[in-house]
Amino acid sequence: MASDKPVNLLDLDRKAMEDYFTSLGAKPFHGRNVLKWIHKHGVTDFGQMTDLSKKLRASLHAQAQVRLPEIVLEQPSLDGTVKWVMELADGQRIETVYIPDGHRSTVCVSSQVGCALDCSFCSTARQGFNRNLSVGEIIGQVWHVTRRMGKPPTNVVLMGMGEPLANFAPVVRAMDLMQDDLAYMLSKYRVTISTSGIVPNLYRLREVSDVSLAVSLHAPDNELRNELVPINRKYPLETLIPACRAFVRNDKRRKVTWEYVMLDGVNDSLGHARALIRLLEGTPSKMNLIPFNPFPGTDYRTSPPERIEAFRQKLMKAGIMAILRKTRGDDIDAACGQLVGKVQDRSGRTMVSLRQRQLQGLST
Repeated sequence: MASDKPVNLLDLDRKAMEDYFTSLGAKPFHGRNVLKWIHKHGVTDFGQMTDLSKKLRASLHAQAQVRLPEIVLEQPSLDGTVKWVMELADGQRIETVYIPDGHRSTVCVSSQVGCALDCSFCSTARQGFNRNLSVGEIIGQVWHVTRRMGKPPTNVVLMGMGEPLANFAPVVRAMDLMQDDLAYMLSKYRVTISTSGIVPNLYRLREVSDVSLAVSLHAPDNELRNELVPINRKYPLETLIPACRAFVRNDKRRKVTWEYVMLDGVNDSLGHARALIRLLEGTPSKMNLIPFNPFPGTDYRTSPPERIEAFRQKLMKAGIMAILRKTRGDDIDAACGQLVGKVQDRSGRTMVSLRQRQLQGLST
């Protein structure tokens, strides 16, 4: 008998898939086969899964589905970056970005519809927050990009819309799928989770998943970070830094990647660089310096190139690897901090972003 609500197999990692097929009276290996069909081969039609019996395929047609986000807009950038707007079953929209770089290709995926953390320099924060994404809605972004590009990405970063550690369990299961040999076969060094610093979940993550860590730092002291990254008021640097050290402690190859957006006259002085050096002493670190990507309605400006370079050189001389991240996809609003999608409030009314308002002539 068909279920009132079919199971979305995209929500199931390997263990859950095996358990589901056992519940149907099939064998665990049938679950592994279907996992491979969906993720490695991109097949979503049960009728094409030829190593399953007709009876099992009939059961799947009656009780299960592979429900993907729908691509409603594709925007290529002049630099090769591509942004997709994907619509979810409830009409919410998220954004996913593909960034090619020679033999390397990175997919930046979203983990929430909007974001609740309200970082002051981020366009996504301006649109509000609606809900967490399911496992299928997260891994479905990687599925689509793999099909569009003809091969899996070499890297996935959870740096799109939302705070991944605020959507803990679905994010962990989606990352497991990214690393599964039957799916996307990414190594633990090629899946990166980015967080603004939800400290308890950092410790939880260390126990259940083996991925790389990036932290949105953006300030060398609590006073300034409270302003830029408000979650710091709950989890200040005195708690965040030890949690990050613990995360990379047992792997000599690992460094914490610190994300630091360069804001003119706010956090970009040599004094700020010296404070950063003191803060990160004893922590294996790599610093990504990110030129601020403007968006309508913000008062922040990008730091001048010469100031960014002086900042970078100060860190380098202190032994901290510091890289100036190249801005990619800014002509299509796909750069860091620019993702907006379309968020609806609980009554179904659309909360239009400042960028969308400008495009529609609703604001200056």
